Amino acid sequence: MQRDNVWMLRAAAAAAVGTLTFVAPVRAQGGRPAPRFEIELEAGPVWQSRNVAQIPNDESGTRFSLVPVVGRGPWLAARGYLTWNLNERHALRLLVAPLTIRESGTLPGPVRFAGASYVPGAPVEAQYTFNSYRLTYRYRVRNGARTSAWVGFTAKVRDATIALQQGAIASRKDDVGFVPLLHLAGEWRMTPRWLATLDADALAGGPGRAEDVALKLGYRATPRLSLHVGYRTLEGGADVASTYSFAWLHYAVVAVRWGL
Repeated sequence: MQRDNVWMLRAAAAAAVGTLTFVAPVRAQGGRPAPRFEIELEAGPVWQSRNVAQIPNDESGTRFSLVPVVGRGPWLAARGYLTWNLNERHALRLLVAPLTIRESGTLPGPVRFAGASYVPGAPVEAQYTFNSYRLTYRYRVRNGARTSAWVGFTAKVRDATIALQQGAIASRKDDVGFVPLLHLAGEWRMTPRWLATLDADALAGGPGRAEDVALKLGYRATPRLSLHVGYRTLEGGADVASTYSFAWLHYAVVAVRWGL
């Protein structure tokens, strides 16, 4: 019994040491301590250069563009990140990125959409929603004095809607689904205060594709607070039996990042 107790104590001590090692304080990056948690809020105008849909994706649906109906923008968009740096190598990141566009316009031609028929020339109300919720695991493959790089995987849940209404006629297509993505990111600390960042979630192949890529220039106001400006592009869609939908969005972004 005594030997069993000693073995149990050793096992518990080993488990405790392993746990503490996994969640040990994150080491310094480029001479500054890395925070355990990071919050980033991003906002700015968004434009669309492409937004094509056909529902259903067969002869009973019309392939048409939402751009002539709702315009190219801009509209206000925002998103938020919460990053948990587990240790110097491993991190988890949560993203919430809602987007809804509602505008009125006219269709350039007759459209059959989701079981309803719409005529050109008459006012039509259109809605395009693409809410994105993601959980990313990433691993730091480089942690140098000037540069850092991460690779990982992102589990994305999309909550999308396309809807049309013309008088008493209305139809919509809702789509909630899961998309796995590859995550890549990098940071270049040009000076102690100025840095450039690249962040991407992307996957191509099969019946669809998705790319969300941002390039930003940042200024570190304090050791825990930085301000960023840049460009983000979001492109992708699906080509399946029930839905054909591809959009290309462009963002001018301003972001603030806090380390906790």
